[in-house]
Amino acid sequence: MNFLIVIVVFIAMEGATWVIHKYVMHGFLWVLHRDHHDHSTDGPLERNDLFFVIFAIPAILLFYLGVQQGVNYLFYIGLGITLYGMAYFMVHDIFIHQRAKVIKKTENPYLLAIRRAHKQHHKHLGKEEGECFGFLWVPIKYFKMYFNKNK
Repeated sequence: MNFLIVIVVFIAMEGATWVIHKYVMHGFLWVLHRDHHDHSTDGPLERNDLFFVIFAIPAILLFYLGVQQGVNYLFYIGLGITLYGMAYFMVHDIFIHQRAKVIKKTENPYLLAIRRAHKQHHKHLGKEEGECFGFLWVPIKYFKMYFNKNK
């Protein structure tokens, strides 16, 4: 049952990420997210990186509350959130934005579709008129670009 909680939370985080990205990061907290689009920050860190701290707080609280009287479901919810955050970091920061030059090239159609959709998202420098707010699941047209190459 605990494994199921982790998986369901991980999957649900994609929906939460879409909503947060579209309505919070491209909304009232655009002031923190803007430098991720316009690259106005010098150095290795962006104000946008504060979102890692903001999003870690609920997971940390769930871990804490989940171990107060033995490990309970709250711990596993926190674990699902944390695993999604780790996946986000690996794919978004390492693979897509190359903040660490370890995964430069791939022929994996799934990863190519994710990268392409993210490039479409970043073509918009302002907070309006954005597209592709998802992370691990993007509009199907991007998957079709790479999965149907041989057909």
